[in-house]
Amino acid sequence: MSGTLFAVSDLHVSYSANRQVADALRPESDEDWLLVAGDVGEIFDEVVEVLRMLSRRFAKVIWAPGNHELWTHPQDPVRLRGDDRYRALVEASRELGVLTPEDDYAVWPGEGGPLLIAPLFLLYDYSFRAPGTRTKSESLQYAYDTGVVCSDEVLLHPDPYPSREAWCRARVTETERRLAAVDPALHTVLVSHWPLIRRPTEVLRYPEFAQWCGTELTADWHVRFRAEVAVYGHLHIPRSTVHDGVRFEEVSLGYPREWRPRRGDTPRALRAVLDVPAGVR
Repeated sequence: MSGTLFAVSDLHVSYSANRQVADALRPESDEDWLLVAGDVGEIFDEVVEVLRMLSRRFAKVIWAPGNHELWTHPQDPVRLRGDDRYRALVEASRELGVLTPEDDYAVWPGEGGPLLIAPLFLLYDYSFRAPGTRTKSESLQYAYDTGVVCSDEVLLHPDPYPSREAWCRARVTETERRLAAVDPALHTVLVSHWPLIRRPTEVLRYPEFAQWCGTELTADWHVRFRAEVAVYGHLHIPRSTVHDGVRFEEVSLGYPREWRPRRGDTPRALRAVLDVPAGVR
């Protein structure tokens, strides 16, 4: 197999400029795979429409949700909340042939493989706390005092779980069980919307936002589960870093006001995640 394993995240197609970028995504060969690490959009039907388009172009599409797909947005006629919304997106993706965190893990057979591709849905539990705080309540209060509060607090409902952190812990427990059962001879590509470790969040302009960016429960997963590369988004700071000898690829597009100054009007949104990039930081 001579294809390329590409990845992208944070397409946010409700912005017309971003939808144009998404519409222009094309494989370079008939054997290319695409990893979509969340935040395609927040309107249910738009998310499904984009995944349908991509599934028709790429040999295989593998999707992990972000926080925006899980929002119950006031402009979305689909009023599903929490886990019901996630499960509906999973079923819609399956109808398109798109693999989800609920499906059997695929094995990339191309160059750099074999590698098990594991899309992860993990959420966050407020353990990446704001500077100088010791508890979730202190960390949240710090964010409210500074005015840097994630819209999840209003739009991302955890139903039927009592809280987002309870949902996160349930997801971590189930995902950890599945990853532990993987053949130990296989190395992996771990695909999550939120970074598996806190260190990528250290470059955030507003460090209090980190509490919506992951969980300390996955701090060793990139080593423990033999990651060749860990793919993530959410931060809107696309870059390559190395932690504990494992390469982390942030593959987001982000909002137009973020990508246009750096990438121009026609950004290259796809990242070939098995290529070792020049100038890894």
